[in-house]
Amino acid sequence: MSEATFRGGVHPYEGKDLSKDLPIKTVVPKGDMIFPMAQHIGAPATPVVAKGDRVLVGQKIGEASGFISANICSSVSGTVKAVEPRMVLNGSQVTCVVIDNDGEYETIPGLGEDRDYTDLSADEIRDIVKEAGIVGMGGAGFPTNVKLAPKEPDKIDYILVNGAECEPYLTSDYRQMLERPEEIVGGLKVILQIFDKAKGLICIEDNKPDAIIKMQEAVRGEDRIEVKVLKTKYPQGGERTLISAATGRKIYSAKLPADAGCIVDNISTVIAVYRAVCKQTPLITRVMTLTGEAFNTPINVEVRLGCNHADLVEEGDGFKEEPKKIISGGPMMGFAMFDLNVPVTKTSSSILAMTEDQVAEFEPTPCIRCGRCVDACPGNLVPQKMAQAALHNDYDTFVKLSGMECYECGSCTFVCPAKRPLTQTFKQARQHVAAQARKK
Repeated sequence: MSEATFRGGVHPYEGKDLSKDLPIKTVVPKGDMIFPMAQHIGAPATPVVAKGDRVLVGQKIGEASGFISANICSSVSGTVKAVEPRMVLNGSQVTCVVIDNDGEYETIPGLGEDRDYTDLSADEIRDIVKEAGIVGMGGAGFPTNVKLAPKEPDKIDYILVNGAECEPYLTSDYRQMLERPEEIVGGLKVILQIFDKAKGLICIEDNKPDAIIKMQEAVRGEDRIEVKVLKTKYPQGGERTLISAATGRKIYSAKLPADAGCIVDNISTVIAVYRAVCKQTPLITRVMTLTGEAFNTPINVEVRLGCNHADLVEEGDGFKEEPKKIISGGPMMGFAMFDLNVPVTKTSSSILAMTEDQVAEFEPTPCIRCGRCVDACPGNLVPQKMAQAALHNDYDTFVKLSGMECYECGSCTFVCPAKRPLTQTFKQARQHVAAQARKK
């Protein structure tokens, strides 16, 4: 069994044993459901319901307001209580539709009914994906219908299903590969219907041997699909590193995966495509991991969008002690949560509750020029020099050092013996450069 990989990367503590053997549990929502109109990259959706309206499961309550935007559909039936700004994961205020869940879960006509994707054209499939409000659920939130409409579709050679799940602690994709392999293969076959010259690769790290076996069994007899085994290393699941490891092709910040003949979709996204196209069900649920040493009972849950994160904590039997840090996402690329009373969105992947805040325990010291950050960087960058330029506000040099190629994976910060906040420095520098470019 050959293993594909990329240059650089790191091997952080995985932490997956806490939840990897726990089957997905379906969560019943409690209280009001809150649906932010911004759950994706691009323009926020425009609310198409008003206070007092009754809505059904699967009904569109927010409409895409631009080419890069996405619809929002209700995951419950009930009455619209308000359309108003509410706080979301990153602490900002976003226009939200608030629905009083009536607990009836009355659906729109046809929801859940079978549909034969082989009778559909490529444009019809893209329109269904758009109507369903599907976006990249690995964290990016890019509208999937746009990704499935490259300028030159005949040049797409590979559809890569990202089952690497390299981020420590997270096990939701892993559980779906074990429990829902037919839906993953079904979704991939739908996408391959659009790109009739492409091959499907389901990419899985070698620390998930049972998932590899399960998916290999699921693709047996499929001449256009195979399982690609990847070496376990962070950030193997990054879009650029995945393409490099699986196909040997390279892309940079000025290019899209389609420029290298590839389209990359997360496990959850591919399942969402299957459900939208084959089961006439829009994106209204997602699987999350509730984990970390502070949880009494780590668990994987399927949750309806709009649920409150605070209510989900009870599904893990609460905390055994007050967490020192709570993270949305994984420890490498997730971000700290300061309030759990925020809604679950399409890109919510986990609640990670830590008993220690290792970052807060370290005091950064001057760079010792050891070069470990250079060895770890999967982008072949020189983080030490980039940090020096960024800290001196020398953004021209930062750009000349290819600083905009950084995708903030955190590998350099992880290996730095001086505990310098390199990734945070680069994030701020890239935001400044991008803001200046927009002004021009």
